[in-house]
Amino acid sequence: MSSFDKREEGFEKKFALDEEQKFKAEARRNKLLGLWAAEKLGKTGDEAASYAKDVVSADFEEAGDSDVLRKVAADLAAKGISELDVRKKMDELVAVAVAQIKAGQ
Repeated sequence: MSSFDKREEGFEKKFALDEEQKFKAEARRNKLLGLWAAEKLGKTGDEAASYAKDVVSADFEEAGDSDVLRKVAADLAAKGISELDVRKKMDELVAVAVAQIKAGQ
């Protein structure tokens, strides 16, 4: 194997690892968002955990964050929480999720 092949293989492994971490961070962010929204909706315990799972599952409907944003914003609209507020919370929680993933939590 030439040094070029070794470099290429190294880049491919790094790309795969980066993509895996990105997926995990997005899933973690969605769970954290679901727990935050559940609290706003007055859900606790198993009901809150179930709601958080529903938010994570909503991310598989289409590519990107819009499916999660739409679900949570619609659920929180009656509580006076805007889509912009949900988007801000999503942005805040992605940093938390990345930190948790890097810390091995």
